[in-house]
Amino acid sequence: MSQQPASRVVSQDVALQVLDAWGRAVDLPTRLAYDAADPWAVTVTFSSSGAGEPVVWTVGRDLLLRGLTEPAGEGDVQLFPSVDEACRAAVVMELSSPGGRLVTQLRSADLYRFLARSIALVPLGAEVMDLDLLVDALVGGTDA
Repeated sequence: MSQQPASRVVSQDVALQVLDAWGRAVDLPTRLAYDAADPWAVTVTFSSSGAGEPVVWTVGRDLLLRGLTEPAGEGDVQLFPSVDEACRAAVVMELSSPGGRLVTQLRSADLYRFLARSIALVPLGAEVMDLDLLVDALVGGTDA
């Protein structure tokens, strides 16, 4: 009997909340993903309700962890703990780019669940990267 290799990627669909033009909370379908091949990063993919391409941001896993309990981040990505309309723990995530600014909120429990799965895959402090593989990818993997 052969055993299949364990997945090196974890992902989770979450609903981030944003305020629409009338101040109402609207769910923004989002996917969080963590790949052990890039152990310090989490990708945040915002799905488009129209035909447009999804928008992808890369955020440090450590930044998301800190944002659960204290204000964290500078510049393009900032997080801070909060409470949502239902009095549940939440994390506010503010993303800024030259094209604009987006302020979202997600339940702390959802973020915690995702981060716990990423830590089970690659524990904190055990992040390593195969530098030979990285160099090979950067130079195009040409053989001599």
